Amino acid sequence: MSGYHALSDFELITLLKEGDHVAYTEIYKRYYYLMFVFAYKKLRDEDLAKDVVQELFFQVWQKKETISTGTKFAAFMYVSLRHKIFNYFIHQKVEARYIYFLKDFSNTISSEKADYLVRSKELRVYIEKQIKALPSKMRIIFELSRNENFSHKEIAEKLETSEYNVSKQITNALKILRTKLGVIIFNILFINFLI
Repeated sequence: MSGYHALSDFELITLLKEGDHVAYTEIYKRYYYLMFVFAYKKLRDEDLAKDVVQELFFQVWQKKETISTGTKFAAFMYVSLRHKIFNYFIHQKVEARYIYFLKDFSNTISSEKADYLVRSKELRVYIEKQIKALPSKMRIIFELSRNENFSHKEIAEKLETSEYNVSKQITNALKILRTKLGVIIFNILFINFLI
């Protein structure tokens, strides 16, 4: 083991390709600090630099059979590390864009929801105003039917009138409201809101 530090990169790579753990350890000792300094200068984050360098050395062991002995090992390590750092920045940009998209999408949805809620509230206020403008007896019958969910028979008994009169008053109220609110608003919103 003591003689490994005297071996050239070429010799260490040759041994590494055969699965020699001691050769791998020597390569690690020889290049770790150089790779860490290079990574730290690019990333400006010590922990991140350590992680990227560890990943690089893990990859060296995993792909030891494919490492070329004809190239300078130092150049191979720098290029590989530069590639890892470049991939990290690309990933960060994609992640940042994705997060921005989600925030923007969320804000858009919130804005549309808020707009819908405001319009819905304004429409309800307008509908309530139109109901309150109905003639007194008609309004009471209409509100008992729609707000209290009373049947025509229950309203007739409560107000001491006929079911026919209740039905006629509700029909007339709907005609008046349909005219005031407009056919489209009535059909789309009012029926779902009240019936």
